[in-house]
Amino acid sequence: MKLIRFADLTPKPWKNGGGTTTEIAVSPEGAGFDDFDWRLSVAEVASDGPFSLFPGIDRTLTVIEGEGLVMTVEGRGMVTLTAASTPLSFPGDVPVSASLAEGPIRDFNVMTRRGRFGHQVTRHDLAAGRLALPQGDLRLVVALGAGSIRHDRTTIEFAFGDVVIFETNDAGSIEGALPALLVTLTRKAL
Repeated sequence: MKLIRFADLTPKPWKNGGGTTTEIAVSPEGAGFDDFDWRLSVAEVASDGPFSLFPGIDRTLTVIEGEGLVMTVEGRGMVTLTAASTPLSFPGDVPVSASLAEGPIRDFNVMTRRGRFGHQVTRHDLAAGRLALPQGDLRLVVALGAGSIRHDRTTIEFAFGDVVIFETNDAGSIEGALPALLVTLTRKAL
């Protein structure tokens, strides 16, 4: 189990230069935009515009703060995401543009290299009950509020945006009293 404090991370420019992103974790460690297997980040979106293209990448975007984002994904049409919406998955190699519904938003982004890793992102309110950790190479819990979670005999205090990474041998369930995202990353057989 590994804890990443969002407040300790540094924002970087987007691939297309149109905003900033805060990388939470990447594999392999130190990988750039063109050679990662998977990448987790939070973006600050303050203006309308196109998304960066990521050939060979599958993405899932979740609005975590703000009034919403209206996305146009080639081949799918228009989708509105809010801080209560189901995360939206789409290929990183198709054109996507977005406009703000009403003011800036913050989003959580998961990207995996197609053929190497797959991923799933789901929203949970841990106050509603225990959450069993699913099977996967890595399972990550992203805090969407401040509070604590418990895993086995360990209690972890979270601030908004903090992430705990559970590896394959970390079994069991978690409980707490805050909203969270569960990200499951699974290595694909080569």
